[in-house]
Amino acid sequence: MSNQENQVKEAIEILVNISEDLAIPRNIRRTATQSIEILQNESLELAVRAINAIELLEDSTADPNCPMHSRSLIWQVITRLELHQRADDDDDEWEYYDEDEEDDDDYEYEDI
Repeated sequence: MSNQENQVKEAIEILVNISEDLAIPRNIRRTATQSIEILQNESLELAVRAINAIELLEDSTADPNCPMHSRSLIWQVITRLELHQRADDDDDEWEYYDEDEEDDDDYEYEDI
């Protein structure tokens, strides 16, 4: 099983916990259940499923009735699904943008 599949599996496990927790409002549990269904839908690519689930879950975090502990769990799920989006299939290293690496010497200035 690839790293990406493990990330999605972990996300689904967290979503199952959310959907079964009776202390969490019904609409948040319903969103978790819908996200599980989206992530398990094999007819779409994994990236598309992750994006769809993230979009659905982000709306739940803005709900004022969402308890803080469930909001934290939802953000954990979103983070796992976003890591899937950033990871390359062959390379587990992250690329960071470094402002200091920009070379201003290569830039040609125009006279105005």
